[in-house]
Amino acid sequence: MIATINTYDASARALAEQTNAVVVSVEYRKGPEFKFPTAHQDSYAAYLWTIQNAATLGINPTKIAVAGESAGGNLASTVCLMARDNNVQLPVHQLLVYPIADNNTNTTSYNQYANAKPLSKPLMQWFFTHYFNTPADGDSPYISLVDVATVTGLPAATVINAEIDPLLSEGQAYAAKLKAAGIAVTAKVYEGVTHEFFGMATVVPQAKEAQKLATDELKKALQ
Repeated sequence: MIATINTYDASARALAEQTNAVVVSVEYRKGPEFKFPTAHQDSYAAYLWTIQNAATLGINPTKIAVAGESAGGNLASTVCLMARDNNVQLPVHQLLVYPIADNNTNTTSYNQYANAKPLSKPLMQWFFTHYFNTPADGDSPYISLVDVATVTGLPAATVINAEIDPLLSEGQAYAAKLKAAGIAVTAKVYEGVTHEFFGMATVVPQAKEAQKLATDELKKALQ
């Protein structure tokens, strides 16, 4: 719904610097002009483009991971679902930073942190209203990763969550669902920080720690 690749440039640069890997930062079309599943389709198209243009990018086409924050975390995991379902090579890893993983706005963290900043329960409901064509879109496996999606066969994951975040419960639930399916998962909740902390490593110590965890896991997957 909002923000651009410039908004998240600090995160993309941190991943590139600390993994010494090429990072393809993906801009996708947004609601309300472009509703579900446009952003999901754009993200998958970008993944296919990256594979197909690996030689131009100077990368190994068999060593591609996906990563995203918030809505981007949802999109990253959805790219894995779409690749699996279309018999396309899977990403080697999925880095999910406080991902949107459900359409349930009555979880423990939604209620506990309903008025948190910068992300609140009313703001999430506003996002859903303007990205979904109808509320039924929320029951798609591409939105309800926790409740609806089948995760068998997905790649290993790193799931990073913030404590003061309405999305905390669903992020933890999705990490648990992946683990229950036999998928290797590294999951950590960073205490005392809010949604959007990940890119703030120059001023937030927990962000520096989270970036190190994320890039350590990515480097292992990309070896």
